[in-house]
Amino acid sequence: MIKVDALTKVYRVPQKEPGFWGSVKSLYAREYKDVRAVDGVTFQVEAGERVGFLGPNGAGKTTTLKMLTGLLHPTSGTCTVGGWKPQERNPDFLRAITLVMGQKQQLMWDLPCSESFLLNRALYDLDKKPFEETLAELTELLDLKPFLDTPVRNLSLGQRMRAELAAALLHRPKVLFLDEPTIGMDVEVQAVLRKFVLDYNARTGATILLTSHDMADVGAIAKRILLIDQGVVRFDGSLEELAKRFGAGRRMVVRGPATVLTPMGFTSGDEGKMVATVAAERVNGLLSEVLQALPNCEVSIADPPLEDVLRTAFGDLRPKAPAEAAP
Repeated sequence: MIKVDALTKVYRVPQKEPGFWGSVKSLYAREYKDVRAVDGVTFQVEAGERVGFLGPNGAGKTTTLKMLTGLLHPTSGTCTVGGWKPQERNPDFLRAITLVMGQKQQLMWDLPCSESFLLNRALYDLDKKPFEETLAELTELLDLKPFLDTPVRNLSLGQRMRAELAAALLHRPKVLFLDEPTIGMDVEVQAVLRKFVLDYNARTGATILLTSHDMADVGAIAKRILLIDQGVVRFDGSLEELAKRFGAGRRMVVRGPATVLTPMGFTSGDEGKMVATVAAERVNGLLSEVLQALPNCEVSIADPPLEDVLRTAFGDLRPKAPAEAAP
């Protein structure tokens, strides 16, 4: 469904010397520096896959999504989505995709949601009956009815994002590009949107490419992970492979006194709990030591959080700077 081969995006960024004379000089002899936002990225996503496209800020995630949706043209390399070249902006291609960005909006600020939906119907040239059936389905699944006739400017962030998602899916796209779709939402609304995305994928077989800094989004939605850093794909595999390769053993959480647990290697965690991450082969020994000192304590053992796994992955996968030669 999505094929990317050596995709590259280079921006020419103007440079200016500091101070007043630097500003004057830049008017007559401006200098530029090439910045590679995406550097030879190659990957494929099959129809129906749910893929997490992850990386630190400035890694090239959003730039890649914008090239895949035709908003940006690549400097070199190729990409196709459903057989179309995104930069050609073919009307059939635009009907087959959608892009949901948590920090951008497509709804008209002063209009009720219902009128924005009608505008989308006109833009996508949707027949009345299928449009009404889809809108009724989305209204029920996303619980839109209480605020359908409320101007968008008067909606809460959670309500607006549910309406944004509905607007993005009225034409029943085959490919969903989701860029930070739950940013700023409360926990309850996040859970609703994650469940809806999973249900939509199951019902329609839509392909999903997700970028998010919220690891709960990634853990709930994605089955495959693409890690991008400094414009280059560093890892491509399942969540399980990622955890196995970069997970630092097992995470033991104990509710007990710090004076007893700190000498065993525990550190303070949330809600008064103590936390230690140890190699898998050390878990039984440490557990025995804890229970011997605190027979009635509350203990849980799990894989390390996805945030920790990713932090380790980026540190291990990023190319190391060459060591300076000794004088």
